[in-house]
Amino acid sequence: MTAVDLAPQELRILVAVADEGGFSAAAARLGATQSAVSHAMRGIERKLGAVLFERGRFGARPTPAGERAAAHARRVLRMLKALAADVRGADTGELSGPLRIAAFRSAALHLLPSALERLAARHPGIEVTVTVVRELGAGTAGEVAAGRADLGIATLSGPPPAGLVGGALLEEPYSLVHPAGHPDPRTLPLVDWAENCGSYTRAWWAAQDWIPAARVNAEDDGAVLSMVGSGLGMAIMPALSLTGAPPAVAITDLGPERPYRSVGYVTTPELAATAAVRAMIRSLRSLDAPSPERTKAQLRAV
Repeated sequence: MTAVDLAPQELRILVAVADEGGFSAAAARLGATQSAVSHAMRGIERKLGAVLFERGRFGARPTPAGERAAAHARRVLRMLKALAADVRGADTGELSGPLRIAAFRSAALHLLPSALERLAARHPGIEVTVTVVRELGAGTAGEVAAGRADLGIATLSGPPPAGLVGGALLEEPYSLVHPAGHPDPRTLPLVDWAENCGSYTRAWWAAQDWIPAARVNAEDDGAVLSMVGSGLGMAIMPALSLTGAPPAVAITDLGPERPYRSVGYVTTPELAATAAVRAMIRSLRSLDAPSPERTKAQLRAV
């Protein structure tokens, strides 16, 4: 099979069209003309031997091949930046350059800040951006696989998805959360949110005959805490979500059979070898589990 030789500028065009959803918007982003972008894309498709975009009045929509190609292109372009940053670091001894992190909400709020503070103290030249991603469907791991993030803070229910590498950071127990002072919280209606109760808790959840179907489904765990504190029901929540829980909320241990959620990181094999990602993983691994006073629920470090 003939080797495909795409230039970096062709990769940038491919990513721009995929991100912007059309040739005109991609051209504006790249400072080029629409005809130049369209011509370049036809050349890219010829080289790859596949149709990458469906064209129409809606713009340009990636085909499955286009989604895959754009993901590879993002990752190649990211490695070119990492190459330059790592070479400079080898020469100066200082780490620099961008680091893109995708994290689910409670990790972004309660796990990342301390890790980023430690990273900044050791490597002030690393420029971090954090995107909060709902842990549904592909979730944070999907952002890494698609080349939109270098490192994902993810909930793990087994090995990392195919093509990614990673590891566990901590396991957080689930607890019963209810209005403070309620005499029988298990009789309250359930308040839940879509990201809760993944495959790591589903079997436990199904075996509890006292847990009703959710009467209220909130947008995120912060809204659940607010509703529980207002007396609207009870919830079953992981420890990170309970950091800084308000005084109106009480937290009850679910006993020795309580479920746990594993929280870890995922990245690509190639980015795992870069200096910035290695430094961030070290920073995450060096964190102590939050104390019971902070979370009202103990996290067990892995």
